[in-house]
Amino acid sequence: MQKILGYMRKAIQEYDLIHDGDIICVGVSGGKDSLVLLNGLILLRRFIGINYELKAVTLDPGFGGVRGDYSPVAELCESYGIEYHVIHTQIGEIVFDVRQETNPCSLCARMRRGALHDAAVSLGCNKIALGHNYDDAVETFVMNLFNEGRIGCFSPISYLSRKQLYLIRPLVFAPEREIRKASEKNGLPIVKSKCPADGKTNRQSTKEFIAEMERANHGFKDRLFGAMKRGNIDGWGGVNYIPPAKKD
Repeated sequence: MQKILGYMRKAIQEYDLIHDGDIICVGVSGGKDSLVLLNGLILLRRFIGINYELKAVTLDPGFGGVRGDYSPVAELCESYGIEYHVIHTQIGEIVFDVRQETNPCSLCARMRRGALHDAAVSLGCNKIALGHNYDDAVETFVMNLFNEGRIGCFSPISYLSRKQLYLIRPLVFAPEREIRKASEKNGLPIVKSKCPADGKTNRQSTKEFIAEMERANHGFKDRLFGAMKRGNIDGWGGVNYIPPAKKD
């Protein structure tokens, strides 16, 4: 986890993500990203010099009307003394069975976000930590550009004024390959997604496109990420961002 902790510490400092007294709701889907995020935030508390509290929340979509088994995640949280909550929902049934969405990811994501925000507020948290990584950021930038014709991405930190919550993404400097290595090396209890659209999404197609471009033009992904930072797209320049001087 050493590399992951380095990436997380850099993100926390560069984007001013965590402060003393924060009560952070960690969104834990059961996938590798969210489990590495939780594990990393637990370990960072020992030496980062910031006093914060963690609570973990899993939203069970209930795909196919069946409740998911998150007992391995519960055992992990118990071993670290972390408060853990599983919230069972009917999101999967609504999206796939009732509405039969042709683009299920968009509605599913909105519903899950709303439920997670409400859970964080009810638990007295002031921040929500999400497991989006370096690759997710580049993929989102590309999807917005090619699918919507706009330049933008999610932000490393954003404020939800209606809920009085901050969304933070401490893994944004961590490449997916490093997260996968950390997950495997530390034996984290992955809960396999039962989403019917898993592996068939627009994001998966974008991931494959970026991988192809990376093979043909080594450094393609890093250059995209660098452009986001240099342009300070959606706050990616960081708290100490200085706009480039204009040429005469």
